[in-house]
Amino acid sequence: MKAMILAAGRGERMRPLTDHTPKPLLRVAGKPLIEYTLENLAAAGFSEIVVNIAHLGAQIKEYCGDGARWGLSIDYSDEGETALETAGGIAKALPLLGDAPFLAVNADIVCDFPLDKLRDLPLDLAHLIMIDNPPHHPEGDFALAGSGLLAEQGETKLTFSGIGVYRPELFEGIPAAPLKLRPVLNRAIRSQRIGGQKHSGLWLDIGTPDRLREFSDIVASKHDAAKI
Repeated sequence: MKAMILAAGRGERMRPLTDHTPKPLLRVAGKPLIEYTLENLAAAGFSEIVVNIAHLGAQIKEYCGDGARWGLSIDYSDEGETALETAGGIAKALPLLGDAPFLAVNADIVCDFPLDKLRDLPLDLAHLIMIDNPPHHPEGDFALAGSGLLAEQGETKLTFSGIGVYRPELFEGIPAAPLKLRPVLNRAIRSQRIGGQKHSGLWLDIGTPDRLREFSDIVASKHDAAKI
């Protein structure tokens, strides 16, 4: 299974940090955010990676290179200066991803979900990892039924973590143009063709400077604990 890192976002909420540095290259404990993701993918047994890039994307390409130093092979889907949003970005990258199901992970999240568990997962069109609603997204995204299927409405909604496995068929007919993922998912969810599961471990969306500092504190505490 190939994996895609969604790294083309502008990072508006991180400005001015992202005026000259793409968000995936913002550093925590001396290491860019995207490197944590690459290390997690390598540890989970993924070897072929596609990274989509846009704003200041040349810096990401220069830093990550061909991925060899992590034991990976990296291809790039360059969207130019205007990012295509998630669905449009995936649609553009499909020629690099191939015909088999693939994992897609947001470059700006930290999560301890065991990604290796997703490599041989039975799925229809998609399988999403869901989490409890964080303070910055209290309304949630989708409900998770007892059957393991996602629904647009339900008594309790959960938040999409930014980690999902997709079949290329989900993006059939989607142009390589700006389009968010939500309408694509909604259509398939109404057809009861998307499953999911809840993750209750560590998850953090590094969307603001405050959350970047929070992740830095988490890394520092783990480093201190390792010394004890």
